[in-house]
Amino acid sequence: MPRKIEIYDTTLRDGMQREGMSVSVDEKVQIALRLDRLGVHYIEGGFPGSNPKDVEFYQKMAGHRLRTARLAAFGMTHRKDLTPAKDPMVKELLRVNTPVVTIVGKSWKLHTTKVLRVSLNENLVLISATVGYLAKKGREVIFDAEHFFDGFRDDPDYALRTLNEAARHGASKLVLCDTNGATLPGEAAEITRHVCEIFPDVPIGIHAHNDSDCAVAVSLMAVEAGAVQVQGTINGYGERCGNANLVSVIPALKLKLGLDCVSDARLTGLTEASHFVAEVANISPEPHQAYVGENAFAHKGGLHVSAALKDARTFEHVDPALVGNQQRIVVSELAGRATVLKKAAEIGVNLSGDKETLNRLLKRLKEKEHQGYHYEVADASFELFLRRELGLHQDVIELDNFRVIVQKRKRAVISEAKIVLRDEGGGHVIAFAEGNGPVNALDMALRELLPRRYPKLARELALIQLVNYKVRILNEHQGTGAVTRVLLDSSDGKSQWGTIGVSENIIAASWEALTDSLEYGLIKRRRR
Repeated sequence: MPRKIEIYDTTLRDGMQREGMSVSVDEKVQIALRLDRLGVHYIEGGFPGSNPKDVEFYQKMAGHRLRTARLAAFGMTHRKDLTPAKDPMVKELLRVNTPVVTIVGKSWKLHTTKVLRVSLNENLVLISATVGYLAKKGREVIFDAEHFFDGFRDDPDYALRTLNEAARHGASKLVLCDTNGATLPGEAAEITRHVCEIFPDVPIGIHAHNDSDCAVAVSLMAVEAGAVQVQGTINGYGERCGNANLVSVIPALKLKLGLDCVSDARLTGLTEASHFVAEVANISPEPHQAYVGENAFAHKGGLHVSAALKDARTFEHVDPALVGNQQRIVVSELAGRATVLKKAAEIGVNLSGDKETLNRLLKRLKEKEHQGYHYEVADASFELFLRRELGLHQDVIELDNFRVIVQKRKRAVISEAKIVLRDEGGGHVIAFAEGNGPVNALDMALRELLPRRYPKLARELALIQLVNYKVRILNEHQGTGAVTRVLLDSSDGKSQWGTIGVSENIIAASWEALTDSLEYGLIKRRRR
């Protein structure tokens, strides 16, 4: 039977120390419930002694039943001039009534004397008294030995004495913290192995920071050396360079080391959980993130695509479905036949026996790429490109002309758009709209016009919303006459897609991307 490794998530406490990261109490509750669904064993919700938001979080969590996780409150050893029973922070830890309390204590002499400003023996008393008091109150107490690896390098005997005090007075686990993120994986393994030998009857954990870009490696090496708990955060969020990224740690433990940490079924929710936390925290998901990133299993080069389609193991280290991700074939100037065949098959067209059509599509694709089209992040525009080239799509938006006027007034800049579309009888339909910019005005005019032109599509069009707009200048040396690439992301509330427009005129490029987003959105609605 594989060794069981506990996952201790501290996204809601340590992760929140990332610069610019802040969530509401209700959002913290949402994240906690999503982490429970992922199957982590501990969720550290915050530091109730430091701010009222964390106290409110624990109060709200009392109304929810966690299925896999135990809720932990975080605190420090008691103040040197008070007993644990009199310390307001310790009282707050008990008041939030979590089954688990994690206490951080100093294990490095430098921090003990310079930061905490107590003697080495006084620090040991603080650790033993706080841990012992909370354990006698019926809490599971986890001891986080702050700066343990720095302390061990400085004075291994004293660092080990801090662990011993916590263990003797009831700590259920001793967690070795690489708080500065300075320890390399090999050294972390050596020290962890030594600690496990000294404390054979107390479970050892690892809490690594990423200042040397080694937090995941340190965590995995510590586990191989005997640690049975890994502390970290979703997506590696945290102060400075972040914490050990549990999104990488969990599949590495499960799929690479064969250790039991979360169930197979819960592992398939890893990608969704990673993106969920990012969205709630209002941080764009990292597309190149291992295992869960949009590009983690993306193939671009023609030879890579061809090999991956024959046997995914050639360029995929794990099956993406195991972590809830999927293979993605990226279309670019490097695309080969396999890419186009794959994409055509996705829309129901088998081109494997049609060499002439395939060659024509490849030629047109490379021409478009040369003009500045960048289909890697414009999946919807590429599907429309294929459909149009194969005669499978009749555009809904048949433009006759449009005009945009930008007027500077005293207190505002107003944009007005006029759009003229052709109708089925050879006539025209016209709409005017104002917006806060030229593209917004065009979008507003289109949304007024299309339901009149196609009444049956009104509901579908209303669901399609622009969620991102990006502009890039392709040949900067041309100055204001440079070619502009516009990328749009749109959503219907259930899925998201990207479109592209390219022109020397930024409004024309925006129009192309905008109309593609609506054309593709209608295709998706019809599929459903």
